[in-house]
Amino acid sequence: MASLPQHWATVPIGDICELINGRAFKPSEWSETGLPIVRIQNLNKATAAFNYFDGSIEDRHSVNNGDLLFAWSGTPGTSFGAHLWDGGPAVLNQHIFRMDFDRNLIDPIFFKHAINETLDELIGQAHGGVGLKHVTKGTFQKTRVSLPPTNEQRRIAAAIEASQEKALIARTSIRDALAASDEYKEAVLRRAFEENPRHGGRSPDYMQLIDLVDEGPTNGWSPKTGPDAAGPLALRLTATTSGYLRLDEAAVKRVYERPTDDSRYWLKPGDLLVQRANALEHLGAAAIFDGPELTYIYPDLMMRLRVTDPAQRRYLWRYLNGATARRYIREHATGTAGNMPKISGKVLRRLPIPIPPARDFQRVADFIDREFALIDALRQTVNEALEALEHLEKAILAKAFRGELARPSPNDEPADILLERIKQAQNSKTSPRHRRALAPETTTRMTKRGPLMAEKRRADVAPDYLKLTLVDMGGAASAKELWRKSEMVIDEFYKQLRSEMGRGDVAIGRTEDELVAQDAA
Repeated sequence: MASLPQHWATVPIGDICELINGRAFKPSEWSETGLPIVRIQNLNKATAAFNYFDGSIEDRHSVNNGDLLFAWSGTPGTSFGAHLWDGGPAVLNQHIFRMDFDRNLIDPIFFKHAINETLDELIGQAHGGVGLKHVTKGTFQKTRVSLPPTNEQRRIAAAIEASQEKALIARTSIRDALAASDEYKEAVLRRAFEENPRHGGRSPDYMQLIDLVDEGPTNGWSPKTGPDAAGPLALRLTATTSGYLRLDEAAVKRVYERPTDDSRYWLKPGDLLVQRANALEHLGAAAIFDGPELTYIYPDLMMRLRVTDPAQRRYLWRYLNGATARRYIREHATGTAGNMPKISGKVLRRLPIPIPPARDFQRVADFIDREFALIDALRQTVNEALEALEHLEKAILAKAFRGELARPSPNDEPADILLERIKQAQNSKTSPRHRRALAPETTTRMTKRGPLMAEKRRADVAPDYLKLTLVDMGGAASAKELWRKSEMVIDEFYKQLRSEMGRGDVAIGRTEDELVAQDAA
């Protein structure tokens, strides 16, 4: 945690709120009507579907707008985090804490961001196997968050919200630009294959794909793989799903068996690969292999085509990744009812291919390459802007939690006094939403400070009582020291302090945390 301003404090989360875990709803309790059940997926994805509950529920499991919720189980990086609920009345599912606290003393928006600033620390202490972890209640309660004075929390929260609102507008524009670039690519392909002006307004002539291919399509091979496999590298579907070849570690795997050197499963530079089985949106994805010979083989879920003419090969590759070819493949796929959709070599051979005027494959392929290069350069710029925006958002949050995003005010009470007020408020509340047991750590810390004789009220003291108390203390003291010396109830102390500062009896000293009696400074 970064160094904090002197008037801030750090505090265990469990010292300032009560954590209420959600209820384990059984699938047999789900209903078509009733209150929505808030699951972790509903916190992380606005469009996620709800299950509903139509029975009676304890108040401890209810959720209303403005409640602060913390998802404590799932996949690190996507599931964990604090969220302010704004979806109306609902019920809370297990694996989520509802965090109850005094909103007059702790700003919910600031608290949410303060908790999320600790996520890396929390995930580092999470339990569980690979991919699925959970944070225990004890760990979460002990995690310390930064806590400035209440009014400063509100100023910081307002500044963060304003910056995030601007970031949201910028992010929406970036997404619109990326979507427009996808539409532009489709427009380029339509112009190249269907609206080519050299057709003179006529529909292009078509040939079947098999008439443009020199060898194939040929299915690949999927020998057994394992952690100690030391054979050749085999492509995964990931290697071609994007329409471009990937040969990074995530896109390939080692297999045990090595085919003979003259095997048809070895890939050669220029081979055109087509996915013959995958999710429907990826079915038919094509890429041109450009790796070395006798190094990579391709799986049974792909087909390999060999096209000798480079221009004709690029032309087919672009067409296979276009909307018209993909639509044909989807319409002729099999196994769409619960199984992985597939296409056969027979279907691929019959794919209609528009023939360019004068069979000038080179000109059309060059046109697509030039236009796509321009679009990809623009997408790169847009993605860099998105990356810069994400860095800026993190920088703003870091600045906020260094105390640099909102100016402190001399009228704000120091955070350690705020902590005492939180403790008093918790002890005085009767609602379950505001009541909690004192954590052992807090009890120990307060014992070391000794008993607090906070009994005096404004009616019990003189108008310049704090000034005179400061004079007795040597003319200067911190607000905390003055409050303790005054023996006043905290609320009454701050009312008295504001009154005496307003008259000029007490003023801020050489540091923000120092109060001085004016005639003793």
